[in-house]
Amino acid sequence: MKRLLYIFFLFLLITGCKKLEKEPLGPTDIRIRNLSDVVMNELTVETGGGTNNYGILNALSVTDYFRFEKAYPKANISAIINGQKYKTDTAIYYYMQYLGQVKATYEIFIESDAQRKLKISNVVMESDLK
Repeated sequence: MKRLLYIFFLFLLITGCKKLEKEPLGPTDIRIRNLSDVVMNELTVETGGGTNNYGILNALSVTDYFRFEKAYPKANISAIINGQKYKTDTAIYYYMQYLGQVKATYEIFIESDAQRKLKISNVVMESDLK
């Protein structure tokens, strides 16, 4: 009888404990601000929760928002600039905290012309999604 009672309590302990999310993963609305003085063509953003092509982003301009399932402070961003492909360092999302249900802006610039490297200088949290 004690063994049956022990198994029953163990079953309740295992099935009764459910990890709850502190906040939802997303969705997250992301837009891009071009801090450089060049036009970015075929601007593509991958956030760990989807990929969107923003098209053309003029110098010192901002895109419209695109919705992602989830997003992180870093992203994989690529663009064609003067016929050459530029991109950010590969983002590994495993240890990053997601942004949550917000509207956010990735501010990007050209970190190195020689290496054709883009960089996110800042992530601006605009507002909660409503």
